[in-house]
Amino acid sequence: MSSQERVAVPAIDETPAGEAVPGNDGLAPGRMAVFVGLFSLILLLSTVFVSISFRHFTGVSGWASLVLPLLLTLGFVPAMLLGFRRRHPLITALYRVSATALAFLNFALIASIVCWLVALLQISADSRLLAFSLYGLAAVVTGYGLINAGWIRTTRITVALSNLPREWRGRTLALVSDVHLGNVRGGAFVRRIVSRLNALKPDAVLLAGDMFDGAEVDLTTVAQAWEKLAAPHGVYFATGNHDEFSDRSKYFTALTRSGVRVLHNEKIDLAGGLQLIGVHDGEAGEPARYRNILGRLGIDRQRASILLTHQPSNLTVPEDAGVSLQVSGHTHGGQFWPWTHVVSRVHGRFAYGLNRLNSLQVLTSSGVGTWGPPIRVGTRSEIVLITLADAGQSSA
Repeated sequence: MSSQERVAVPAIDETPAGEAVPGNDGLAPGRMAVFVGLFSLILLLSTVFVSISFRHFTGVSGWASLVLPLLLTLGFVPAMLLGFRRRHPLITALYRVSATALAFLNFALIASIVCWLVALLQISADSRLLAFSLYGLAAVVTGYGLINAGWIRTTRITVALSNLPREWRGRTLALVSDVHLGNVRGGAFVRRIVSRLNALKPDAVLLAGDMFDGAEVDLTTVAQAWEKLAAPHGVYFATGNHDEFSDRSKYFTALTRSGVRVLHNEKIDLAGGLQLIGVHDGEAGEPARYRNILGRLGIDRQRASILLTHQPSNLTVPEDAGVSLQVSGHTHGGQFWPWTHVVSRVHGRFAYGLNRLNSLQVLTSSGVGTWGPPIRVGTRSEIVLITLADAGQSSA
């Protein structure tokens, strides 16, 4: 990785005297237990409903059509929890199979609902043929989703910023988020990303969190892959929520050794005076603490600034602080239908793409990896290549 000119601000104490340190050791046990319990119950009920529906409408019988789906889908939660603690080929295999089964369950659930609606509305149709067609379509869509998720696209966008330093006009930044290294993706996936980035030749690379999935991984192997990345003005990282499922310091160490600059709730000046700020997800999730951090950084409103933080939330905080552009990920764009609609309802227009909140522009990527079911339907895996322009120049 090539060297970079930068002027770093003095080291900033993340925790002023008397201020409580946010928990960075992962999810609180109570919240994790509630999540696991509810998620497992939903999986159980959904799987039973799909199995009973499949048997009812297709006429298929036998224990396998009941037991096998339960084993496949309910294996996801144990595999996920075991993966948080240790790395083993059997855990990885169980996670991959059960995660794929969850993907099929999503579309099989929709197929089951359609079958019941047709029956209840007494629509004239061959119920057995309809059922086999719909469940077959669910399998086809799942297969498409697996292929689509592995196809990395490049999304190109021009962002105009007021008071952009002359040295940065026409230069490019690559935004990469939600790699989710773990039981599904590892070092080979990072090498593909790095190869694509090197072909794009961005001036700087911004890694917007969820680099890691939360599962135990060979940190040395996956982090070393970033060493091959060439970006004249550096590679920068701030955590996402998955990076904080366990002690995040181990990720900081591995990435730093690979030449990635971890921005610890700080601001640096890139060559030419472009302000780059990074805030970790744990701190950005607490509005009061987030506001305090940005307030201490001395953001110059007369110069363009870019904020690297994982989630497109608490947006009034950076807007009040005078940030020009926030780059984020987290949403996956919903990853696959119909959750794309749910995410759009939760995050509104900031779920994906470039949007504005008064003077703050917010760019949200759908990410390059996946979480849970390793599929994408209705979204795509992407690297975002941002070309910077001066707002005054672009309007002339």
